[in-house]
Amino acid sequence: MIKDIDFGKVEDLAFAVVPENDGTLPEEEWSVFLVNMKNEPIEGVIVASTGYGDLDGKKVKTSTFRQFFDKVASNEFVKVELIEKRLFALNNEFWISFWQNGKMFDKKYVFVTESINLENFTQIPLMNKRGVMIK
Repeated sequence: MIKDIDFGKVEDLAFAVVPENDGTLPEEEWSVFLVNMKNEPIEGVIVASTGYGDLDGKKVKTSTFRQFFDKVASNEFVKVELIEKRLFALNNEFWISFWQNGKMFDKKYVFVTESINLENFTQIPLMNKRGVMIK
């Protein structure tokens, strides 16, 4: 059972939401990245994402999107998904499970309602870009 699994403490991982526009699109496109700041790779990485909260006075929940990465190298980042700007009004949850050195790790990251905005921008490690990041 899941309560019997000894999950280790997750450190040196982050999720970042970053605006991207190559100039060909009329609007800014936003992407979610997994940033591995560890000095070791992580393997068997599963990321489940979902949005939930109130939108226009109604309770809403988005579909759950799952992404698998065989390996994320040390000090590297991977694009997890595109995210629509209108979803910033919801809580955006990213749940990650992975293996490192034969041990399983698991952690939930939540960008709370309206936290993805310019006021919360920071320099994203390894990416040379600015965006909103949670560790």
